[in-house]
Amino acid sequence: MVTKYDIFEIVYKNRAPLKPIEVVKRLNKDEREYHIIHRYLRELAKKNLLKKNKAGFQSEISKKSGLLYDLILYCIKNGINYNLILDDNFVRFISQALKKEEINAKNTKLNSRTLKKYIDILDKYGMILIISEKPLRAKIFYNVLLNNLLVYFGYNRPITTKSSKSYNHEIKKELEIYRRLRKKDESRYQKIIGEFEISFVYHSLSLEGNPITLPDTIKILKDKLIPANLKTTDVDEIKNYQEAMSQMLKDADERKPLTLQSILGYHAIAMRHRSYLAGSVRTIPVHVKGNPNFKTTPPEKIKEEIEALFDKYKEFIKRKKISLEEALKFAVYFHNEFQHIHPFEDGNSRTTRLITFHLLQSLDIPILDIPFGLLDEYLGYTKGSKNREDLKLYQSLQKIILFNLRKINKRFLL
Repeated sequence: MVTKYDIFEIVYKNRAPLKPIEVVKRLNKDEREYHIIHRYLRELAKKNLLKKNKAGFQSEISKKSGLLYDLILYCIKNGINYNLILDDNFVRFISQALKKEEINAKNTKLNSRTLKKYIDILDKYGMILIISEKPLRAKIFYNVLLNNLLVYFGYNRPITTKSSKSYNHEIKKELEIYRRLRKKDESRYQKIIGEFEISFVYHSLSLEGNPITLPDTIKILKDKLIPANLKTTDVDEIKNYQEAMSQMLKDADERKPLTLQSILGYHAIAMRHRSYLAGSVRTIPVHVKGNPNFKTTPPEKIKEEIEALFDKYKEFIKRKKISLEEALKFAVYFHNEFQHIHPFEDGNSRTTRLITFHLLQSLDIPILDIPFGLLDEYLGYTKGSKNREDLKLYQSLQKIILFNLRKINKRFLL
């Protein structure tokens, strides 16, 4: 059934006035729905989101209508049903829930059916960490989308407080389940990887500015279809990164240690669409776009710093026993050190994620994606940060891994 937000999106992007019957046709709806659509148009005009004139209905250029349109576009790009979240009751719940470090059945003050509905929406789109289901313990991820929802519906933004909450105990419990389930059914695990792979490729490259939407990424990688009007280089970037990820996972499963050559190989595959720099260490200075505070290694010192990093890596993987805490802390150090060395002209951050995933996967700690809800936080603690944030990234990594484990184990049991 058509919604007022479907109608708003059609009219707003058109800019020029549209008569109600034209809106019906653009929505591919039957003329019997004319009266419903006309009613929604009048309602949107009354709320000053659209305006009515003799020629029909058209966009009302204002801060609020612009924010609503941006919210809808952002949802479309990320494969989110905006009709599920553009709801005042849902946003009121988000506003209250974000004030709490964790939510549970008691502190939300909602009936069980409504609470489940809201948690299912957030879980579907990777915006909540369900720590346990019985009893319910969950943490909502605060990101740009939720922030803009709060602003649009007139709620105050939450005051973010520093949290030293550790999830290592929960991770250890989920790891035991994961390792037992994977041992029983390796073929099922390989299918699960395929489910995660597409979302990771999309999430990782969206951080690097690739404009292709999640729905189109699914068409390209799963359905093997190329939607019209997409740039060849953008499509190739997606295909290449999937191939690089597949190679990385294969190497990690075979317990092949990382080497400079293997990293150059991942970069060469991932950046094949830019062949002049693929797989080559840079010889010129580089800077991180939009963050002048992010320090990168001068080209003449790259070899020295890479060798020093690999010396520490070799020492680390030689250990007979590595605790979960040690593994996560070294993964954070390795991630940030490599990212700050920035050995390539381009493709550094996407390669950093691949090799960090390799390090953890080879230790039998599965990490297949960064959930949508944590992308902003991850970016803010890495190349978007003014200062190096190893501790904050360590805390974020715990949430990422627990999210992955919960999702993987749930899929095993389906």
